[in-house]
Amino acid sequence: MNFFFVLNGKSVKQILLVVIAAFFTALYLFWGNLSLSPVFSTKDGPKAVYRGEKDIALTFNIGWGDEKAEPILDVLKKENVKAATFFLAGSWAERHPDIVNRIVKEGFEVGILGYAYEDYTELEDVKIGKDISKAKEAFRKLNIKDIKLLRAPTGHFDGRSLKIAERYGYTVVHWSIDSKDWTNPGASEIIKNVKSADKGDIVLLHASDSAKQTAAAMPGILQELRGKGLKLVTVSELIANGSVDNKEIK
Repeated sequence: MNFFFVLNGKSVKQILLVVIAAFFTALYLFWGNLSLSPVFSTKDGPKAVYRGEKDIALTFNIGWGDEKAEPILDVLKKENVKAATFFLAGSWAERHPDIVNRIVKEGFEVGILGYAYEDYTELEDVKIGKDISKAKEAFRKLNIKDIKLLRAPTGHFDGRSLKIAERYGYTVVHWSIDSKDWTNPGASEIIKNVKSADKGDIVLLHASDSAKQTAAAMPGILQELRGKGLKLVTVSELIANGSVDNKEIK
């Protein structure tokens, strides 16, 4: 017995439209999820560290200003914090050698935040290399050598920038917890944003003048982390203390 299915042109067209719409919706969600991920993913190429296995690392970005860094250092001193990592822009370090000197003297780790605050994903390879090289030279003149960590100035990076950073001998460091302190949502909200931090996390904070509430939030942040029994370490110690989570980059 033979069976025949009859579809009119209108039905076929409607089905095709539904399939096409579903495809593009799935594609949109896929790329949307990628953009929300800490980093991109691929099988080959260098990697960016964004969390460790145990302990916790507080990291502070500084790109401009001279008013907010020292109050944060004052809080860290008062709270007896011995380990943190400061990612400093080379151009900022040149303008504020006294603050850089204090950061180093108080035993905190220094990483590079590029030289000028530019998005590496929008620069040509040569310009990325020049920016990193210029930052390295700025810190050399300040007698800070053997820096091994680099954070992309705007937090945006791709496979090209990772390969260039690797060529210069740097490990790119991202973060797993974003305090969003630069939005100045209030000290209590900043504390809330960090509250979920757990062992292995790298916390993003800022000590630039644009982050006006970070110093006020620090005691509460430290209370939350210590309440969980988390040990504060530098990023280098976090990396050395066990396996680290990393994401491969396109």
